Amino acid sequence: MSTTEPDALLGPADIRELAAALGVRPTKQRGQNFVIDANTVRRIVRTAEVRPDDVVVEVGPGLGSLTLALLEAADRVVAVEIDDVLAAALPSTVAARMPERADRFALVHSDAMLVRELPGPAPTALVANLPYNVAVPVLLTMLERFPSIERTLVMVQAEVADRLAARPGNKVYGVPSVKANWYADVKRAGSIGRNVFWPAPNVDSGLVSLVRRTEPVTTGASRTEVFAVVDAAFAQRRKTLRAALAGWAGSASAAEAALVAAGISPQARGEGLTVEEFAAIAEHKPGRAAESPADADRPADPSTSATAGPTPAGTAERQSSETAEHQSSRSAE
Repeated sequence: MSTTEPDALLGPADIRELAAALGVRPTKQRGQNFVIDANTVRRIVRTAEVRPDDVVVEVGPGLGSLTLALLEAADRVVAVEIDDVLAAALPSTVAARMPERADRFALVHSDAMLVRELPGPAPTALVANLPYNVAVPVLLTMLERFPSIERTLVMVQAEVADRLAARPGNKVYGVPSVKANWYADVKRAGSIGRNVFWPAPNVDSGLVSLVRRTEPVTTGASRTEVFAVVDAAFAQRRKTLRAALAGWAGSASAAEAALVAAGISPQARGEGLTVEEFAAIAEHKPGRAAESPADADRPADPSTSATAGPTPAGTAERQSSETAEHQSSRSAE
């Protein structure tokens, strides 16, 4: 672990000075809220249990607050940044404030939804303050494309954190909950106050921990097949599964047959099912032809990824509770 000086991390004055020098003004369009508190980023690193041998990937590093704290603790950090100005400036910030760790840092200037490979050793952890308007699609895409990621800690809008960590039967349990659980054991890992950001967001924030399953969901169906059932079940979440899955199965009677074969009541609703039960339904789709193992978890197709444009941070609540579930579906297939 590095023995960096305390002032190597960015404080409020540092953040504003950097932003002014770069002509950067945080934009709601990209969900930019910069963390300005060094204690908060160190807390995130501790909660993520970042180890000295970890290769950490960070999405949306911004001006580098969390990046520097990660470099204190990890072996290597790879940051993925879409913003042209921020991406150009970050290596210089790392070199100026933490020169002894600069060779442990790499930058990928790209949209995280389009990244399919990262420089250097495979990442072992994902730690990020995710832009709230695209948090779920980015998270699911990264987990799918980089199976070497064992541990994840993300800061997201509090409502999204609740959805990701929800259990069957919870009123906010939905598409993000099930799909995240396909990859990992998910839990809430804390809350973050608004005053540690600049500008302060108009929503609360939460930390979510995801530890990748040591054993994948046992099923003969592919991820794509299982996620198709999940999408159908929650597209009409107030309906019984017999009705909600009618389009997916071809008819209500075919949906009922699949449900009965999977040992699930046709009168049940999606919000009560585990990911394993969704997988069982997928296996019994009428007329289903088994995919080959090579196709079972193929990489996501960018053409089906979160096609809607970014939304202002002020409307993140509605996207999270309604639209984001469907965007996250497309991003992971």
